[in-house]
Amino acid sequence: MVLLIASLVPVLQRYGTQLGDLPARPLDGLAAVALALECLPLALRRRWPLLSVALVSAGFVLDQLRSYHLVAGAALALSLMSTGLHLDRCRRATAVALTGAYTALATALAVMGSPEGLAGFVTFYLLMVLAWGAGAWLRSARVVEADRRRRAAEAARAEERTRLARELHDVVTHHVTAMVVQAQAARYLAAEPDRVDQALATVADTGRLAVTDLRQLLDVLEPNSSGPPNSSSPPGPTSPPSQVGASQGVVGSVEDVRDLVRQARRAGQPVELTQEPRVLPAADADAGLAAYRVVQEALTNALKHASGSPTDVSVHQTEQEITVQVTTGAPERPGPTAPGSGRGLAGLRERVEALSGTLTAGRRPDGGFAVRARIPVAERATSR
Repeated sequence: MVLLIASLVPVLQRYGTQLGDLPARPLDGLAAVALALECLPLALRRRWPLLSVALVSAGFVLDQLRSYHLVAGAALALSLMSTGLHLDRCRRATAVALTGAYTALATALAVMGSPEGLAGFVTFYLLMVLAWGAGAWLRSARVVEADRRRRAAEAARAEERTRLARELHDVVTHHVTAMVVQAQAARYLAAEPDRVDQALATVADTGRLAVTDLRQLLDVLEPNSSGPPNSSSPPGPTSPPSQVGASQGVVGSVEDVRDLVRQARRAGQPVELTQEPRVLPAADADAGLAAYRVVQEALTNALKHASGSPTDVSVHQTEQEITVQVTTGAPERPGPTAPGSGRGLAGLRERVEALSGTLTAGRRPDGGFAVRARIPVAERATSR
């Protein structure tokens, strides 16, 4: 629109594109056609770049052959840049066709007596090539950026899948392991009905907790979820809260370790808890969740592989870091154990190392097992 208006302003008519340096002629009916061909197709340059450049080029040829020298002649450079940017197919053929059209125009102007000379025609051609090249460079930059975003999205999806697998393992395995251990124990308690009832009640309670935690996880994963779920069957007082991430509002922190210990005791595991100090200072949510998961995974493994063996849980927190240690004695007697996937400790180590912490796990000389973690507390938590 700017070029169209500028071409109609009398004082600007002498400043248009003057290829060939032929004497300018007054505007007439054909000038209106040239003006329309040069300006109006620019509206199509993004959706139909080939059609746009063809029409603009036709208008430019008419403009120069009739020596109108319209300001709208600058539309050719804009159209060439846009074509280099938006044209997807036949790019080489289009460039060859435009070069042929320009050669024909230069030849016609020379036949009409143009004093431009070869250097002038070549210079103008190189300027038009520069406009096309600028568009092609922008196109390649967009392709590189799109590829970078695609790779970043793929990496984010892979990381999200890994995180979800880890969270599902952490949230569900602890409860399911307790259920398996209690169900196995009930098989050997047929002569003690009271203890059988207690074991089955524990299985039922743990199953309900597993369903509740799984619902929380699935609700958080819902695309329309805006906060913690409102479950119709809230967890009981001994339910170990679980979460997907600190930013998603589901609880699971170092303060909730006591709930994990109580549940392990109900499942038949003798667990002693030591917390220093008793009232822990505020920790950032990520560090608190990592400490919670360390204890959860260690207690799960104790139930799986050393059911009934004494287990000690120690949580020490300062303003700079959280230190967690879980030690389990050697199994009192060999027996069936719940199978493990092997991904629990590996995922736990990744979680702790992502927070610049360290985690070690291994068998002790007496046949027991120990898990130790040191998790730094973010500065945003210590500054509160």
